[in-house]
Amino acid sequence: MFIEILALSVVAGVLGALLGLGGGIIIVPGLTLLLGLPIRYAVGASIVSVIATSSGAAAAYVRGGIANLRIAIALEVATTVGALSGAFLAGHVPARWLYIVFGILLAYSAVALLGRLTVEVPGEVPPDPLAERLGLSGEYFDRALGQRVPYTATGVLPGGAMMYVAGVLSGLLGIGSGSFKVLAMDIVMRLPMKVSTATSNFMIGVTAAASAGVYFARGDIHPLIAAPVALGVLAGAWSGTRVMQRLRNVTIRKLFIPVLAVTAVEMVLRGFHV
Repeated sequence: MFIEILALSVVAGVLGALLGLGGGIIIVPGLTLLLGLPIRYAVGASIVSVIATSSGAAAAYVRGGIANLRIAIALEVATTVGALSGAFLAGHVPARWLYIVFGILLAYSAVALLGRLTVEVPGEVPPDPLAERLGLSGEYFDRALGQRVPYTATGVLPGGAMMYVAGVLSGLLGIGSGSFKVLAMDIVMRLPMKVSTATSNFMIGVTAAASAGVYFARGDIHPLIAAPVALGVLAGAWSGTRVMQRLRNVTIRKLFIPVLAVTAVEMVLRGFHV
C-alpha cells in the first residue's frame, strides 16, 4: 500500500502545484474510495499534502517571481479572519446547506471561467486606488510566451470579501479553500492565471499549517500514511512547478475548470449525504 499511496500522492502534487490547490481533492477520495482507509486519516493526510504542496511549489514560484508575496499576505489576512469566524460559527450553522451553497457557488464560478477561457494575459484593468496604495502589482517572465508579463491587481475589496468567505467555509466545513483563492484572484482581481495559482500555492500552506496542530493532537495524522503522502506530494509538486511554467495561462484555466466542476458536484452530493 505504501507504493499505491506514493503514486496517488505524486499525481495530487502535480495537480496541486499546477492549479493552486492542496491536492486534497485527490488524496481524500483516493485514500478512502480506492484504498479503503478511514476518512479521519485521509483528512489528516490531506492536511499534510497541502503543506507539502505549498512547501514544494511555493519556493520555486517565489524564486521564479511568479508568486506575488504582497498580494498573498494582504489576502491571507482576510482568509484568516474568515477562518476564525467560521470556527466560531461551527456547530451553530447546519453544515449540510453550506456544502450545497458552496457547491452551487463553485459551479457558477466554473461557468464564469468559461467566459475567460481564451484570455491569455489580462488587458487594461480598472484602476484601484487601494491596489496602488498597497503596491499590488508586479511582473514575471512567461516561458510559454517568451516575454515578461506585467500586471496590476484590481478589485481588492471584492477579492478580499471572497477570501473572507473562503476562510469562513474552511473553518465551518474543514475543507481547503484553494479553489476559491484562485477564483478570487483570476476573476475578481484580474491577475494572470499563473500568478493566481502560484500565489494560492503560497497561501494554502500558511492556512494548513495553522490547523495541522489540531489534527495532530487529535491523532488524525497517521505517520505510516502521512509519510508516503508527504514524499509523493513533494515529488509531484517539484515536477508540477516545472510543467506549469511551460504551459500557457489558457491551458491552466482549461485544466482548472473540470477540477472545479468535480469539486462542485462533490460538495453538493456531500450536502445531500451521498
